[in-house]
Amino acid sequence: MKIGIMLRHLDQHGGVLQYTHTIVRQLIGLDTPHEFVLMYRNPKYIGMYGNNTRVREVCIQAPSAFLWDQVAVRLAEKKEKFDLIFNPKYSLPLTAKSRTVFICHGLDWYVMPWGSRWTDRLSHQHLIPRYVKKADDVIAVSHTARQHMIQYLGIDEDRVHAIYLGVDEAFGQPIPQERLEEIKRAYQLPDRYFLFAGQIFPNKNFGRLVQAYAKVGPELGIPLVVAGTHTWKSEDEIALIDQLGISDWVLQPGWIDRETLPTFYALAEALIFPSLYEACPSPLLEAMSSGCPIVTADRHGTAELAGEAAALVDPEDVESIAEGMRRVVCDQGLRQQLIQAGRQRVKDFSWEKCARETIKVLESVGGHRWTSAKLCGRLPNPQYQVSQSPARRAAGLSGSRYC
Repeated sequence: MKIGIMLRHLDQHGGVLQYTHTIVRQLIGLDTPHEFVLMYRNPKYIGMYGNNTRVREVCIQAPSAFLWDQVAVRLAEKKEKFDLIFNPKYSLPLTAKSRTVFICHGLDWYVMPWGSRWTDRLSHQHLIPRYVKKADDVIAVSHTARQHMIQYLGIDEDRVHAIYLGVDEAFGQPIPQERLEEIKRAYQLPDRYFLFAGQIFPNKNFGRLVQAYAKVGPELGIPLVVAGTHTWKSEDEIALIDQLGISDWVLQPGWIDRETLPTFYALAEALIFPSLYEACPSPLLEAMSSGCPIVTADRHGTAELAGEAAALVDPEDVESIAEGMRRVVCDQGLRQQLIQAGRQRVKDFSWEKCARETIKVLESVGGHRWTSAKLCGRLPNPQYQVSQSPARRAAGLSGSRYC
């Protein structure tokens, strides 16, 4: 089966980008005979996955994201004759002749539309329903996201599949003391701190987090470290740091790279993550794997992922968030219970499992059902090859450009 993967969004930040990088790497690493054509908008990514003989990388360009999705990918489809087009994010070419599957990372724009920019609301109102209608199947990153697709978009239950994300193994590895001290010095981290990790926009509920922290953090002598970036509609929430007089207690190192982030979790007293809406939040899985206790919201994807492995709070109640923060650092029995429960809970999530369940959906949609022996858990075989044209092998091509 020839699978075209839409990768326009590789220049972005956040959990969707991390999902994309990992699921692509996992899918092409599985022992299957499928050919993958990776479609980039930015030519700098040519070569990222080009060492695999079953992978070709192409750059296709268009003046806007919409035209890339609807025109450029459609032209690539005509040239490549895909069996299936897969997008790890939202959107599909609406006139595609191939079978299609995309990933739903959550429907916060339907659950809390006030948190979206007006341009996004237009897209969500007019385009997302069309993408859902066009898709042969949709993969939702949690049961929360799956149920919301059924509730808000009316998709048939048998067309939407809940497949959890995984967590990088780096978050569960012991970190040498020298590395911990190195990162503490580099980022001027305090000995103890509460951690928030992620982008800041309305559904992250950052304003109430800051208000709750102001009631607890300075009193306990524990600073707040904000490992993330400000995106949209976050100015008023960020301003609360100065308005509440706690700017000396809040450190904002910005976006932290994946190699450094495990150390931030390992050094933290707790992850504070009281979002109003999440579908399958990676920070919870990363914290569990790192042995970092969690305070998070009692609803939607945070409650689904956390189970018994977090202190659940009402995200709309500042006092509830503050009490959760206080308990997780002052109640040592609770603290140890959460750490142990988190390490057990995170065993349910792996990228390999995510990839194997994903390829089953793609094969089903594409009309190919391979035996379970093909997906029996073997590591990728570096000698496995699918035939290429003699001219292509002679040229040593791993990527091409249509632009």
